[in-house]
Amino acid sequence: MTGVTVSSTSMSPTTHQVWTRTRGLLLALVLIVVAGITMAALRSGDQHGSLDPRSADRNGSRAVAELLKDRGVSTRVVTTLAEATSAAGPGTTLLVAAPDVLTDQQQKSLHTATASSGGRTVLLAAGPASIGALAPGVHTETPAPVSARTPQCTLPAARNAGNADLGGERYIAEAPDTDTCYPSDGLPTLLRIGGPNNGDTVLLGSPDILYNHRLDKHGNASLALQILGSRTHLVWYLPSLSDSSAAEDSTGGDSASDSNFFDLIPSGWLWGTLQLALAAVLAAIWRARRLGPLVTERLPVAIRASESTEGRAR
Repeated sequence: MTGVTVSSTSMSPTTHQVWTRTRGLLLALVLIVVAGITMAALRSGDQHGSLDPRSADRNGSRAVAELLKDRGVSTRVVTTLAEATSAAGPGTTLLVAAPDVLTDQQQKSLHTATASSGGRTVLLAAGPASIGALAPGVHTETPAPVSARTPQCTLPAARNAGNADLGGERYIAEAPDTDTCYPSDGLPTLLRIGGPNNGDTVLLGSPDILYNHRLDKHGNASLALQILGSRTHLVWYLPSLSDSSAAEDSTGGDSASDSNFFDLIPSGWLWGTLQLALAAVLAAIWRARRLGPLVTERLPVAIRASESTEGRAR
């Protein structure tokens, strides 16, 4: 009895073929990772993050901190709610760099500590997530683009500074003792609310006047120095997810902790991830197997359709 040798007709790619097709993509991915690590290592020296008074980066705020130092105003960076609330007082300006990142309980505690402290509280780009708790009676409207705007108010700091790069959040205040400056379509992007014991709260719709690369434009430096230099001590509060007060509040089922994480991711990383995903899809389409039109095969003998179907299936 003679055995029948069946030749392999599998069209599955071999290991060598798979490696040949994917090695270019793997090499590109390795180069991207190595380049990212190298750039992060080279640029990590003088950088601490956006709006950090220790950062010399273009989006840092070291320049305004140095100018305040020349005027006799000390700047101290804090990252926990306990440090921020304990520093509140009549001789202190408390700047909150990212109020929307704070949890509901953190916002209540911060407002309780600063409401009657007699000091100044500066909120940068406070939006709907925080404005109700940190500045009761104030509401926000659709944000406006940042551009050079005129003061159009009687606040001395704004009148002395003149034009400044403001925009972002726009505010509506119900309290009578308020100064509304740098309006966009009739709504202010800088709002000062008077408080007890000669204290007040200043809301900036955008933090652009504090960036290193914008400080020398228009009246940005003058406005920043007058707002942050009204007291002898400046406490610069940079909220952190590692703060124990944030962790305690998140255990109560508050979904703010999830959104806070994504709020801390720079927009550039999100765009970069989208571009990498698009590149991966295009590469997959480019490397995909192209199937041509169906071609009939002439067979030397007649074969039943059932046998042909079974053979093709194998």
